[in-house]
Parts: sequence; structure tokens; C-alpha cells
Amino acid sequence: MGIIMPSIRKTKTASGATAIQVVRYENRKVVVMKHIGSARTKEEITALIESGTSWMTQETKQQTLFPKEPRRTLALATTRYIGVTHHFAYRIFSILGEKLGFTALQSPLLLDLAYMRIIEPCSKLRTIGLLKRYFNIGYGENAVYRILPTLSKLKKAVETITVTWAKNGLSADLSLVLYDVTTLYFETFKTDDIRVSGFSKDNKSQQPQIVVGLLVTRVGFSLGYEVFKGNTFEGKTMLPVLEAFGKTHGVITPTVVADAAMISRDNIKKLTEGGFSYIVGARLANCSPAVISNIATTLNKKDGATIRIATLHGELIAAFSAKRYRKDKSEMEKQIIKAQALINKNESGKRAKFVKKTNDNTPVLDEALQAKATSLLGIKGYYTNIPKEDMDNDTIVARYHDLWHIEAAFRLSKSDLATRPIFHYKEDAIKAHILICFVALALGRHMELTTGLSLQRIVDLLWTVTEAILLIR
Repeated sequence: MGIIMPSIRKTKTASGATAIQVVRYENRKVVVMKHIGSARTKEEITALIESGTSWMTQETKQQTLFPKEPRRTLALATTRYIGVTHHFAYRIFSILGEKLGFTALQSPLLLDLAYMRIIEPCSKLRTIGLLKRYFNIGYGENAVYRILPTLSKLKKAVETITVTWAKNGLSADLSLVLYDVTTLYFETFKTDDIRVSGFSKDNKSQQPQIVVGLLVTRVGFSLGYEVFKGNTFEGKTMLPVLEAFGKTHGVITPTVVADAAMISRDNIKKLTEGGFSYIVGARLANCSPAVISNIATTLNKKDGATIRIATLHGELIAAFSAKRYRKDKSEMEKQIIKAQALINKNESGKRAKFVKKTNDNTPVLDEALQAKATSLLGIKGYYTNIPKEDMDNDTIVARYHDLWHIEAAFRLSKSDLATRPIFHYKEDAIKAHILICFVALALGRHMELTTGLSLQRIVDLLWTVTEAILLIR
């Protein structure tokens, strides 16, 4: 018996549509091998016929004697749109995570949570849903919350990876690091051993918080961090962070650059005893009138002029900038106008800088303070224990100005990565959250350094590449 070849059959349905079927004829009877579908328009019918022809070719393995040139078309009548994924973006993040060495942690959850922190920071519960929606990566809610607290144990391994990449991948000289602290608040009013109310940099003084000290390279790439109780004075955080960092990663006596809040006689003594070099901001207004007069007279409003003076905090370097002078002068004039307006109303105001009260409680202009501020216009101070022969005044000033990189890192973490507020309440989960944000900060900062684009711009560009999921029947 010869092979009975199937063919395409068109037939009208009870509803008036045209049904497309693959049939064969046996003993003068029609045997329906495959019902392709029904359609009403010419375009839909043509699409169904093409689907039927394709099915016949696959089913019978027989090639037609007069093959048609295949067309790159999609049979819409038999295709259903499922959704869109962003596997390209995930692939880019995965390559980056592998490049920096984070895949060695063998913790896909940590990396996936860090990637999502960059893409769309939100609660852990919503993150689980977005991982499924965007990348078809499934995590059970219970599994995530069970594993999450254990991630904090990876802190040392994560820091080892960032330090190694800074040395080998970025050729960073870790003999000089930048340090600063920030506060992260919680959406609660309950306190415990680590969540404590304190001075808030987020103006959330009524809510408990933690203090985070961060070390970065000169270009702002993350190196290490420590978490402290919310009421810890920031000046007491620097030495423990430096000591832990040096001990863990074998970084010998680095030079640390930090702002004026880190300076105190106790800190200076301990830093010197520990073999650390430092460059920290100086509050010149706290200096004696004689020192201020000496600085102002020597610099004499000459742009770029510097002076170095021995003090109890180390050598004080003061530098004059004409640009800073114009800015400081404008700000002071505004404050004096505000002060004078309050005095005219017989009010002292809150935190009005140039207003003081006399013995009979009358508000008056503080002329002595005005004179001091005037003499310091355009002048910025820095303390250091680095000898001039090892680092000149201009270099000290330049290294201090590198601090904007760590300020940018904090802005990135608080805005793009939405590090705060924190919704966790157990210490291990809180520290796991900080670790996730630290990994995301390292990845994000590397992307910025590599591309010269902002992290938000990078994410926007990656998100334009999508993959449509279609189900073809």
C-alpha cells in the first residue's frame, strides 16, 4: 500500500468561521489528523494554513517537490503572548559578579538580592516576586527568610573579594583609604541592643537607627564596613574599623582620610600609637585667636596659599581658596541679614549664628563672632601627622578633597540602592541587609567607574533590552 499523504482542508464551521485541518483520505473517507484552528479573516486563515503545512512537514518527514522559500513570519492566530523578561540585564550582572569574584561565595541568593537592589530596591518579599517576573528565578518566601540571617556570616569573605578586586582589578593603592560614617533608620519606634536612637544624619531623631562606618578607595570603590549601635559617636568608630580592616586583610598602616568629626586628642593618640597616618578636616573656628590671626595674616587672601602649624592634633595645614572665599562670604552675608532681622524683632531665633543675648536677655549682633568668621572666609583647615617631606601641603589638600567619592558612595547607597529605612528587626537580618547593600554598592560603583555613566542611567539602558515570551501552538 502506498503512503497516503495528508493535505490541508478548509471547511466552514457552524459559526460561519473557516476551520483549517490537516487531513488524509482513506477509503473515500476524511480522517482529521490535526485541527489547526478557526479563523475569519484572510490573514488569519493564511497563518493557519502555514501552521498546518509546517505541522505536516514535521509529522511526515516528507519534503515537497516544490519547496517554498521559508518566510520569517509569525502565525499570530496560533501564537499567544506570555510576557516579557529581562534576561540580558541579568546576564550582564552575572558576568560582572563573576568578574569581581562574588560567584566564589557560592551564594546565588546574596547575588540575586544584590542585583535586584540595583535594579529595583524594595522589600525582600517584593524582590522575590520581581526575580520571578523579570528573570524567571524562583525562591520560596520561607526559604529566603530562613537563609537571609545566615548571609551576614559572609561579610569577611565579601570584603576579601572587594579588597582583592581593588588591588588587582582597579590597581588601587590601599596605603590611603577614605573613611566616613552614616546613619540608617528603622520604620519603628522600638529600640533594642543595636537599634538605638542617636544623632541622625537623616533627620529621624525619634526613630532608632544604626551607625555604619565605610572604607573606600580614593575613587570610591567599596573596601569594608562595620555596623555600630545607633547612639555610637562617629568619632569613636574610625579606629575600630581601621584596626579590623588591617588585621583581616593585611593592609599595613594605611593613611586614612576623614572629615572633621573624626578628630579628637584621644583619636589622634590612638592613631599615632597604632602606626596610622591621617588626614582629617579641622574646625578652624575652634582654634585660638592667635592661631586664627596668624593663619589669616600669612595667607593674606592669596589663592592657593597654604600654611603649616604644629598643634596638639598634629600639624595643621590651612589653605585659602578664592572660590571658597566668594561662597563663604555670600553665606555669611545671608546669615547676618537673617540675624539682623531677628534682632529687629527682638528675637534670638533658633540656631541663629550671629545673634547673642546680653545680660538682660536682649538679642544683639555678635560682632566678635562676625570678626572671627570674616578672618576665616575662604580658609579650610586639615590636620595630619604626615611629615612635609613625605607629602607636601598641596597634596594633603588634594587627598582630603577625595572625600567627595565616599560622600557620593553614601548618596548612591541611600538613593539608588535605598539602603534605608530598614524593616528588619533581628540583628542577623539587619546585618545581612547591610551586606547585600554593600555588595550592590561595589557592583554599582564598578559599573560607574567602568562606563562613566550614573548607575541609574546604566540600569535604564539595560532595561531597554527585553525578550518576549511567545507560546506557538
